[in-house]
Amino acid sequence: MSATSPTPEETREGQTFAGTTRLATYASFVKLPHTVFALPFALVGVVLASYRRPVTWATLGWVVLAFTAARFAAMGFNRIVDREYDARNPRTRLRELPRGAMTLREATASVALASAVFLLAAAMLNRLCLLLAPVALGWVFFYSYTKRFTRFAHLALGLGMSIAPVGGYLAVVGRWSQPWWMLCALATAVLTWGAGFDVLYALPDIEFDRANGLFSIPSMVGEGKAIAIARGLHTTTVLMLALVGSAALVGFSQATMLYWLGVLGVAMLLVYEHSLVRPGDLSKLDAAFFTMNGVISLMFFGFVLAGRFMSRVAYDAVVALTR
Repeated sequence: MSATSPTPEETREGQTFAGTTRLATYASFVKLPHTVFALPFALVGVVLASYRRPVTWATLGWVVLAFTAARFAAMGFNRIVDREYDARNPRTRLRELPRGAMTLREATASVALASAVFLLAAAMLNRLCLLLAPVALGWVFFYSYTKRFTRFAHLALGLGMSIAPVGGYLAVVGRWSQPWWMLCALATAVLTWGAGFDVLYALPDIEFDRANGLFSIPSMVGEGKAIAIARGLHTTTVLMLALVGSAALVGFSQATMLYWLGVLGVAMLLVYEHSLVRPGDLSKLDAAFFTMNGVISLMFFGFVLAGRFMSRVAYDAVVALTR
């Protein structure tokens, strides 16, 4: 469909870039600002792993590249798969493929290139990451089809997002965590966080999803119950983050204190986020979805990283005193 001026019902989505340059087009195609949602959690995995093994700058660089490439591939693939639905939906009709700002061939080539970069970055990290990379890529591609047959597509998205912190940890340590359930709890925290805000994100599309045979929790149960489910998911997020701290930071009192402050901050920001969205009033949904979730992930990573620096300072002080 060729580009046209937006009607009153059609406005540019949040977190997209104005302009017609290829850089702006690609950045909007994969919602580049959304990277701030999950990348900090991938780095949380790296920081927690640093208590078990030192992190090099090279490892950090390959982790960031792997995450960015995987996210580009996943989002681009989703846009390709959903292009016909996007063209019908007034909210998404101005996306790059429906309005003709990008060709299908160009989009497909960019996804293939991003996938190759992801596999290369995984190979540069360690053998375990390389072995798991195709599984991770397959899952995030599979997610794009789930809305066609299950209302639990939100959980499929959350599971795809939960790969990030697990991958960050495995990239450094090269093996599963001890205790084994620590990484499971971290993955569950990110899964429920991502699924919860995806439920909120689906609220404006209730009527469109019902009319087009697409499945989502809001289209199945309505606004009120969907918001309640999102709140339950985000409560689980806070509980799982607390469980992670009880396992990952044993013996690091300074880091533990800051970690708990981070968990408290996440809880308070989630409460505020949910105060912005009420049944019958979605006017502040963009603020809840885009702004608050970015703040949550960055804030939590900041506390985890600060705790790591504090523990290192304390360790160096002890070493100096015992010499």
